[in-house]
Amino acid sequence: MAAKFNEEDQSRKVAVLYRETQKWKSDLNFLEVEANFIQQLLNSYVFVPNTPNLFERLQSFLERTEICVKHKEEVGAMITKHEKVLGGMLECRDETCDFSYYRLHENIRETVLKCMHTFRILKSEVFNYAGNILKNRKEE
Repeated sequence: MAAKFNEEDQSRKVAVLYRETQKWKSDLNFLEVEANFIQQLLNSYVFVPNTPNLFERLQSFLERTEICVKHKEEVGAMITKHEKVLGGMLECRDETCDFSYYRLHENIRETVLKCMHTFRILKSEVFNYAGNILKNRKEE
């Protein structure tokens, strides 16, 4: 026999899931700020000229950054859609209904984590590469 839930139980569950979606949105907003910084860095003229394959590496990083930003937008849209349907969980009165919302939430969580992980790897690669080829400021 499936457990029955009251409205107060469901309201608490929705609040927990909603708070997590807010954290995801915050993380994705921070990703966007960092991606913007990386794009500006890669488009600047602060790198040592005549570095082998400099242009190709910078272009590759820029393209990968753009892919991350597009993926971030898609994930953000998924979160927004998910937030809109979370209210339907208030109507659930048994575990079967609850499970479908939790399963969707878990799938989105995995997508968010993958998006963030992919960007962290890219960011690390950019900073490791750029840190070695930045122009040194000469003393005057």
